Amino acid sequence: MSEFTTDATLTGPAAVELAREAAVAVAEPGAVGEFTHVDMGAKRLATHFFECTSTAYRGWQWSVSLARAPRQKHATVCETSLVPGADAILAPEWLPYAARIAPGDVGAGDVLPYRELDPNLQPGFESTGDDEVDQVAITELGLGRKRVLSPDGRLAAAERWYAGAHGPRAEVAEKASEHCLTCGYFVALAGALRRSFGVCANEWSPSDGTVVSLDHGCGAHSEVDVEVVVSPGIGEPILDDYRVELVSPD
Repeated sequence: MSEFTTDATLTGPAAVELAREAAVAVAEPGAVGEFTHVDMGAKRLATHFFECTSTAYRGWQWSVSLARAPRQKHATVCETSLVPGADAILAPEWLPYAARIAPGDVGAGDVLPYRELDPNLQPGFESTGDDEVDQVAITELGLGRKRVLSPDGRLAAAERWYAGAHGPRAEVAEKASEHCLTCGYFVALAGALRRSFGVCANEWSPSDGTVVSLDHGCGAHSEVDVEVVVSPGIGEPILDDYRVELVSPD
């Protein structure tokens, strides 16, 4: 509720009709509906609201601001606009183009914008100038990159992989009799993630070439076999003497 005193000149029937005429002047024919309410936005300033009946603007309202000078006995139209109401259909909140790209959107030739402050990365090993120390870091530790995964980045990746299609809750894994950990085609990852994940190298597996959890599984496990079902064979033929086949003569 407005904290300003109601102004009869700006809120009376004549003011409502003036505001309606201003809305009709800018709206398409038949788009201005019933008067809903008036709000005293400031001293000697009132805003009138009318329903918008246009099909394309369901839930929107026509807003017409009226004002008057001190000791002035008539209202003047200041502004007319279309504003959203509580049930208005609005466009999604604008996002920068760099934030609109979702996982899986990057195609051939696409390049993601550089993120200088990426919470999933941290500075990697920098050259010390000592050939022996640098060689150990680059060759044995796999460093030598400007940035590497941060603890937050490793945790995010682990949670995403574990909950995904190659984790233990996937349908193919729940129906498998053995886990990837005991499969000969399982290749463990390097670093901290090797305790939970590896890569499948089985071309017959639906997970071939992807990261799988140790407790994932599928029917292409190297150490399982299908159950051999022995056919019971065909018994002696049974002759039905009571069945007669009618054949018409040519």
